[in-house]
Amino acid sequence: MSPHARAAAVAMSLFLAVAAAGVAAAAAPRRLIVDTDMDTDDVLALLYILKHNRSEFDVKAITVNANEWSDAGHAANHLYDILYMMGRDDIPVGVGGDGGISDAGDIHRDVGGYLPLIDQGLSTAGGCRYRQAVPAGRGGRLDIDTNCGEWRGFLPQGPRRYRPLRQPTAQRVMSDALAAGPATVLLLGAHTNLALLLMTRPDLARNVERVVVSGGAVRAPGNLFTASAANPAAEFNFFGDPFAAHHVLARSGVPVTLVPLDATNTVPVTDEFYAELRRRQGTHEARYAFRSLDAVLARHVRRSGSHNDTGYYMWDSFAAGVAISSMRRGETGGNEFAELEYMNVTVVTSNKPYGVRDGSNPFFDGRATPKFGLKEGGVHSGHVQTGIRDAFCLVPGSNKGRCQDGYTKEVSGPEAVRVHVATTAKPNTDKSSPLDKEFYKNFLEVLNLPENTGRFNISTQFPYYREVLYKPDFRNVSRGKPVIFDMDMSPGDFVSLIYLLKGPRDVIDLKAVLVNGNGWANSASIDIVYDVLHMMGRDDIPVGLGNTTALGNPTLGCKNSYAIPHGSGGFIDSDTLYGLARSLPRSPRRYMSEDLDHPERRQPHAYDVWQTVKKQLGPGEKITVLTSGPLTNLANISLSDKDASSVIERVYVVGGHIRDSGRERGNVFTVPSNKYAEFNMFLDPLSAKTVLESSLKITLIPLSVQRKVASFEGVLAALEQRTKHTPESRFVHGLISLLQELQRKQRLYRHMDIFLGEVLGAVYMVQGSDLEPSVEVKPVIIVANTTESTDGQILVRRNSANLLKILHNLNDGVYYNNLANSLANDKQSAVVGSFEEQKAIWSRPQKHFMADIAKDMK
Repeated sequence: MSPHARAAAVAMSLFLAVAAAGVAAAAAPRRLIVDTDMDTDDVLALLYILKHNRSEFDVKAITVNANEWSDAGHAANHLYDILYMMGRDDIPVGVGGDGGISDAGDIHRDVGGYLPLIDQGLSTAGGCRYRQAVPAGRGGRLDIDTNCGEWRGFLPQGPRRYRPLRQPTAQRVMSDALAAGPATVLLLGAHTNLALLLMTRPDLARNVERVVVSGGAVRAPGNLFTASAANPAAEFNFFGDPFAAHHVLARSGVPVTLVPLDATNTVPVTDEFYAELRRRQGTHEARYAFRSLDAVLARHVRRSGSHNDTGYYMWDSFAAGVAISSMRRGETGGNEFAELEYMNVTVVTSNKPYGVRDGSNPFFDGRATPKFGLKEGGVHSGHVQTGIRDAFCLVPGSNKGRCQDGYTKEVSGPEAVRVHVATTAKPNTDKSSPLDKEFYKNFLEVLNLPENTGRFNISTQFPYYREVLYKPDFRNVSRGKPVIFDMDMSPGDFVSLIYLLKGPRDVIDLKAVLVNGNGWANSASIDIVYDVLHMMGRDDIPVGLGNTTALGNPTLGCKNSYAIPHGSGGFIDSDTLYGLARSLPRSPRRYMSEDLDHPERRQPHAYDVWQTVKKQLGPGEKITVLTSGPLTNLANISLSDKDASSVIERVYVVGGHIRDSGRERGNVFTVPSNKYAEFNMFLDPLSAKTVLESSLKITLIPLSVQRKVASFEGVLAALEQRTKHTPESRFVHGLISLLQELQRKQRLYRHMDIFLGEVLGAVYMVQGSDLEPSVEVKPVIIVANTTESTDGQILVRRNSANLLKILHNLNDGVYYNNLANSLANDKQSAVVGSFEEQKAIWSRPQKHFMADIAKDMK
């Protein structure tokens, strides 16, 4: 071959190689990262996205925004189960993190995003400046965390779950995905996670091809239905963290497509769409989408009524559709689902007048130099809304406030940023269709595609699945004193519950469990209570759910509960029982939301359950109450039922710290100014005062005596010395061992022993005389509604007429042995010991199983 021919051949080879590389690059799937708050509309959006062909669109990571509509532990596990159903366990899930932001503005590694940037310090404990706009109970996070009960009623449970110190953080997952290559980021909640990433890793901004944002309101009114009296302009996702939204849109330099209320207001859930979604359920994901949407709408309208005016829209799923179409066609190729135009906007983060330091703005107040290098007297330096009842924001005589925090405002000048904005949904090109929007049609088509479909739901995953409710046979059984257990679902409370279920039935008869919604776990964790009762064969015991806020406080707020961390050692762990909740068998009972067609399915309130137990009392019978948590439920019962004291035999209160002459401190470690309060009293001081200063006969099991039996070594040694073990003793051993290991490994878990001491209340109530107790009577008062530095303290006052019986001392060795003996006793043992055992049951014929169960229940 001549030199010229050889050169031509080499050139041709290079050309073909480059061409082939170009074709390969063109054929490569578009990479997508989703940040979600796991609201119902997010669930619909995720199912829609996951249905698309991976050769065209590949989801590389999903991160959970835990700053607004959901609680981190519940949201992560819900997401894991969706991905398991869809066969996408390959997708990394990021949530939380325990890093903080220093007072100087240094952002530490793995900030969890539990708090808005303006309030984020070095801890994950903190207030709810913006988050209080979202109800914590029904109609808010409780319904989102449970998907109104549909999550556990439909989805299969996969192997992935939240685990302490093992869960990948949101920052790690998002940064790894972006470092691996260019991607579009779809934001379906507050912007905290992405803002933190772009502030700490600005180098990764080059790999953000575009951010598609669901949220904002430019030319449309805001949608803060709980807070419009203070702020009529903002939309929820932007209000969740206005400064984070401002950073993403205006400071990061990444291109943004905004899908605000202007556009999503044109895609409501109409009667026609609802009817078509109900009719077209050809896949598991289509069925789950319908059930999720139906459960939300059922709170507002009967199924036979009109859905046109429910106020529910296809917010996040429409944004997902806009994102998919933009990725497919490009920003200039014409979006299939939305009309878009460029606008000059900004995100309002503070209110005029600027530069006036009034204590509302931590970026400026008390600082010589503003945080994050912000400009003195600039647009961030004004009054920042402190809550939904901020007096600055309220306008006398008007139901529309003057604050604009989170407002996506059209502006000109240096603050303006050019953003591509969806303005309206495109009409359906098929004029014969009952659906008037192109996106409605596409959404239903995609969800019902046979490709990329869900593998199974919980009922089809197993060949012999069935729901069974277990109830003991009480015939010819002498039943002991009626007992109600009032718990806040800390890990110690679950040990206490298992212990009570093991108690001799001729000594105690557990009639009901009441759950506090303002303690160490969020209300949706009530499902763990149902699972423990199911494991122990006690599906007959009613469970009542109490209020989510302390006595005397508005239903929207977080007074005193701000002291509980959201991250490690706090809510994320309690809500998952430190990762062990999913090892329990799955109960057919679960939290159910309001349903106008089926009011009987509604989750009972604590007061309703109290009334039911009271009506079932026999002649001369009285109720013994054990409380382990804030005293909110008992205070509400006492104030609402004037006859309550006449039917209560005694109340055993686990909690409180007696401030006498000693120097022993309390345990509210996140509030350093309060040295002598105990958490259960601090979380609801007024309820503590109402109950402890009442005429009820009370025995207090205070912090000082709890500390005497809060030895991991003591409990574990006693359990390990037993020659026989039960499923429940093994579960308790695993839980306590885990708490001990976490306490040893990480300072954020240094308080784990406070949960261990709580178990004493149950053991003392049942076996008190065996423990060689020493009891004192002291005159006390309870400090309530003062300042955070004194709230919840119990003071000894000689002139007080309120005498309290207080457990002072006991034989700790006897206590450990009695606890271990009860848990290891094979009487009244677990009917189904674990989820793994339950799966095995569902995988084989059941004709012999029910006979075995009946034998075990006797």
